[in-house]
Order: sequence, then C-alpha cells, then structure tokens
Amino acid sequence: MATPNPFTGARYLLAAHTTQQLPPDGGFEVAFAGRSNAGKSSALNALCQQNALARVSKTPGRTQQLVYFGVPPKDARYLVDLPGYGYAKVPQDLQAHWQAFLGDYFRDRFALRGLVVVMDVRHPLKDYDRMMLAHARDRGLPAHVLLTKADKLSRGAAGNTKQAVRMELWRVYGEGVSLQLFSAQSRLGVDELRAVVASWLEL
Repeated sequence: MATPNPFTGARYLLAAHTTQQLPPDGGFEVAFAGRSNAGKSSALNALCQQNALARVSKTPGRTQQLVYFGVPPKDARYLVDLPGYGYAKVPQDLQAHWQAFLGDYFRDRFALRGLVVVMDVRHPLKDYDRMMLAHARDRGLPAHVLLTKADKLSRGAAGNTKQAVRMELWRVYGEGVSLQLFSAQSRLGVDELRAVVASWLEL
C-alpha cells in the first residue's frame, strides 16, 4: 500500500519581497533554491503531485520573490520557493536586493529547517549553487542537493556525475549535505525527495 503524499494539499500562501512581508517566524519551513532553468518549479510540482503549484516558465528567472506555499493539515508548515537567477536578465540593483534579502533570511529565519538546492545534472555546482550551500553551512542547516533532469543522461553518466558531485560536497561542506538524482519527467527520485522534506517539516 502506497504511503499518502503529505504535500498534495499544498497551496500558494504569499509572495514576499522584503523580510517584513514574511509570515510569522514560527513552525517549520523548507526552502528550495536553484538557478534559472534548473527545474526547481517542476521539482516542487512533482513533490506535491500538482501541475501548476509553482510556475513553470519558458522565461527563466520569473521567481523574483520568496514564494510561500502552506502545507496542511498542520499549522505553520511551509515550502518556500527562493528567487533563482542565472540566464535571467535581471537588473543589478534587483540582484543586490535578492542577495541581501536572502542573506537576512538565512541568518535570521528561525523556522527554516532545511534547504533543497536544485541543480541541472548536466551543469552542477555553479556559483549560485555554492552560494546557497554556503548559506546553509554557515547557519548549520542540513541541505539536500537535487540533480535534476537525470533522464537527459544515460544511467552511467548520471551516476558518474552524482559521484563527482558527492566527492566535492563532502570536501567542501562535510556531512551536512545529502544528494540524489531526480527527474520530474520520469518521476525518478520523487519519493526520496518527499521523504527528506517531510522529515524536516516533521510531517
């Protein structure tokens, strides 16, 4: 008998552009970070078994705020979609605002219990990914790396990339980071991701 998915009831709650717009700092939340085009929205949708919870855009960099999704039936359980950029043509002042906002969020947000860093398996560990992992390390938060679009590589090539990334993560960040292969298209690794996030949210 399949285990019920605790995330199917997730719903959009709010979008915050400043720390003052965040919900009260209580409960549990897990943040999702990823460069533009890494597949973050698709991963969130697959996690929650919904087609359009998080926007999947053909224009990278559309997430320009911290987007909160509430996870019922428990109170104050949230998934948080962080701004991603890379390919996006974003003004420098907006990028500076994001970096300052995210720095404050990681430093001060008591409810934050873990970080999922979404990376395209073909292009892992870019500067943005390392910056996000450093935020988690500095705060002492667990992080989970999602190597997405694994269906785009052969099984052997995906496994080799996973091993190379694992070695680098261990060398730089130590034991606080786990990782897995993932494909929203083939549903590879969805159950594994669900288990990690549910444990952090104590669902």
